[in-house]
Amino acid sequence: MNFFVVVPTLNAAKDWPRLTTPLLACIPADRVLILDSSSVDGTATLATTAGFRLHVIPRSDFNHGGTRQLALKLLPDAEILVFLTQDIEVTGPDAMSCLLRAFVDPMVAAAYGRQLPRLNATHIESHARFYNYPAQSSTRTLASREQLGFKAIFISNAFAAYRRDALIAVGGFPCDVIFGEDTITAARLLLAGWKIAYVADAQVYHSHSYTWIQEFKRYFDIGVLHAKESWMLDEFGGASGEGGRYVRSEFKYLWPSSKLFIPSALGRTALKLLGYRLGRLERKLSLEWKRRLSMNSGFWK
Repeated sequence: MNFFVVVPTLNAAKDWPRLTTPLLACIPADRVLILDSSSVDGTATLATTAGFRLHVIPRSDFNHGGTRQLALKLLPDAEILVFLTQDIEVTGPDAMSCLLRAFVDPMVAAAYGRQLPRLNATHIESHARFYNYPAQSSTRTLASREQLGFKAIFISNAFAAYRRDALIAVGGFPCDVIFGEDTITAARLLLAGWKIAYVADAQVYHSHSYTWIQEFKRYFDIGVLHAKESWMLDEFGGASGEGGRYVRSEFKYLWPSSKLFIPSALGRTALKLLGYRLGRLERKLSLEWKRRLSMNSGFWK
């Protein structure tokens, strides 16, 4: 099985040792393509010194879907493309092989691994990872939407792999999205009859401690995504039920030993809801306000 790892980067020097040291324990350096958005901190030099393949694009050309779609053109021999983000840390030398084993099933089009909270993660940050990335592996088909609803198309390109033929069959990654290219692609794959595998044994450390403002902006962008790609809600149901389950799970997680974090969690939930609803109304907002409210302000050109 011919595979390559693709890592989009922007000023990744600060993340470099945590990213590359365990990665090089998994795979040969020439199997890694760094797609760099014109970093100014020496990322390109670090990539070539490590023996990685390097392709540099103008920073203004970066798009969450379009840049990853570019990798398909740059790696025409890749049967499987594994996408990572620059801020992950592979947990061990078998993480990559565990993920790739999912493709033994010829109907698996995409597979993603388990994301564990980083060292010194906050309680709220840790809960997000344990909720979205359980200890049990699973495989989803279109029929899974009956039980899981919108959660059936959950996937994360922080650590995910795709079968090239399947990607091409559904048109590849969308090339002009604010973010969520992984979710859109997962939906297209399930609708086309493919499977998506969650591989709990393939693990990386990856989590974020967002500020309240960052939480608001992230959920504004989610609202924008759902407004622009409303067909996903039509096919897989709305996200409100999943949001309610998440809040109840978070409360249950924090209550026994971390009660002091509950007011913060409730405040964040209120901001997420406000951001999401504003994002759904993005057509009524001016371009200037969209840039102010969005985490991906460069999208609004």
